Amino acid sequence: MEIFYAYDVDGKACRLDAEESAHLVRVLRRRSGDEVHVIDGEGTLYRCRLTDDNPKGAEAAILEKIPFWGAHPYRLTLGCCPTKNNERFEWMVEKAVEIGVDRIVPLIGERSERKVYKTERARRIALSATKQSLKAALPEIREPLSVSDFLREERGALKMIAYCFEGEVQRRSIKEVLAASEETDITILIGPEGDFSPEEARLAVRMGYIPVSLGPSRLRTETAGVTAAEAVYFRFM
Repeated sequence: MEIFYAYDVDGKACRLDAEESAHLVRVLRRRSGDEVHVIDGEGTLYRCRLTDDNPKGAEAAILEKIPFWGAHPYRLTLGCCPTKNNERFEWMVEKAVEIGVDRIVPLIGERSERKVYKTERARRIALSATKQSLKAALPEIREPLSVSDFLREERGALKMIAYCFEGEVQRRSIKEVLAASEETDITILIGPEGDFSPEEARLAVRMGYIPVSLGPSRLRTETAGVTAAEAVYFRFM
């Protein structure tokens, strides 16, 4: 099942941008009259009939709307510090989207090796992963925020931070925390290669974040992000 993304849906028709149109028409050789499946990025899948096979701007008439297609029964925000090697963070974005995430926020911490992060490529990766994993809702990739700014603005119902704390506070297993809560609005923080600073971690606890462990293994940042997303996925699916 090939999925396409429409930047413009008006209730009767879906219009594709130049990139999606070229793939549809030039690569897959679809022509007017063919049936195609289109998502709007907001959670709805449209079964359509191609009416204009222009490779620079294809258009399709809507035959059927399927809301909440590929949806998951929770809302997950993953705040994660981009890695020094950009490809590792992009891999995390791809896999987290495939598993099920609603928002990814690149965080710049005091110990981050990467202090600047551009989101354009991550958004393209997220769109590709959304279509590949058969979902209709496109996760939001936010512009980077400092850890402290994010902590002060985030209002998730169940908030967790993966940090060692070195005996300062008792950590709980992420599996245990998720199993003990019925909350479906979840935020998880993952630090950079050098971890969060002690000041950032203490601020997180003051802001209501629960210190959690992802297991006994020491994980790379990108692996920790995927592991956290999987923990939430298996809690609810």
